[in-house]
Amino acid sequence: MQQTWRDALVTPEATMGQVLRVLDDAGIRMVMVADATDRLLGVVTDGDIRRALLRRVDLDAKISDVMNSHPHTAKVGESRESIRAKMEHHSLLHVPILDNDGRIVGLETYHHLTASPVRDNWVFLMAGGFGTRLRPLTDDCPKPMLPVGGKPILQSILESFVAAGFRRFYISVHYLSELIKTHFGDGSRWGVTIRYVEEATPLGTGGALGLLPEVDVEPVIVMNGDVLTQLDFNALMDFHLAQQSAMTICVREYEMQVPFGVVEGEDTTVRKIVEKPVHRFFVNAGIYVVSPEVVRHTHPPRRLDMPDLIEEMIGRSNRVSMFPIHEYWLDVGRPDDYASAQRGGGKDAGES
Repeated sequence: MQQTWRDALVTPEATMGQVLRVLDDAGIRMVMVADATDRLLGVVTDGDIRRALLRRVDLDAKISDVMNSHPHTAKVGESRESIRAKMEHHSLLHVPILDNDGRIVGLETYHHLTASPVRDNWVFLMAGGFGTRLRPLTDDCPKPMLPVGGKPILQSILESFVAAGFRRFYISVHYLSELIKTHFGDGSRWGVTIRYVEEATPLGTGGALGLLPEVDVEPVIVMNGDVLTQLDFNALMDFHLAQQSAMTICVREYEMQVPFGVVEGEDTTVRKIVEKPVHRFFVNAGIYVVSPEVVRHTHPPRRLDMPDLIEEMIGRSNRVSMFPIHEYWLDVGRPDDYASAQRGGGKDAGES
């Protein structure tokens, strides 16, 4: 999303003449009309102005008389593919990005969506686990190196990030680490930078963050090395930045059906029987975005699982957001999961 979207913002009291100047100064062909809280009221394109001029509308007229009050918009977290399809279907060059309250948080452009993105953020891939539940497959092979679709799981993850424009990676290693380091090397095979973090003893995902040798000003994406997904990583990062959170947790909806009729009552009186109800929960998907202050909080390194780190951040009144995953997602933690991944093949493994 463009970071200069406020340059294209006007109030409903602005005149058409003032909006013309904004269109020229902002260098784009659309302005957004918003109230004092950034709630979108409408949009005005270069074409709207030209049609108004043809109708002899005076340049001193309020832009609220000219604007489109029902523009096409997108929600924070909506995938790039979805937004691009919407823009192509309606022949749009710009789409405002809104939060759940209708407030503007960005402005997406067709040019930006069709250009190859480049992200400076570090990606931290966790690949040090023993994969105990997948033995004997992991007796001589780290779980992230198990093949799916003709390549290691970790390679599919890396290539998904590379396709999304990420170029800098840390990989946390411990169990059979040389197999991982030999396969990926310094990342030059993929045109990226790969560095390794060695866990002398397993520290947990949160604790491993404390081993990072440097902290940039940009957030870091942290992801377990046994997760296969087609998640839009750019949409995730845009969401995190828009929420201004210390941490963002990716979540997946999980359904659990009770295999019996559930009896609801008071004392000895039956009020209702619900036959095999389904309960829905959001579960941790093993993908996170952490801001630099969270990374600094983990120094010096200590044993710390990610749920504990999240609790610590909440306890310190840091904002923690959740980002729902609707795309393909599979945690390859058990033999059944690995069999499912094998059936899905390269497509489900996120091949580009």
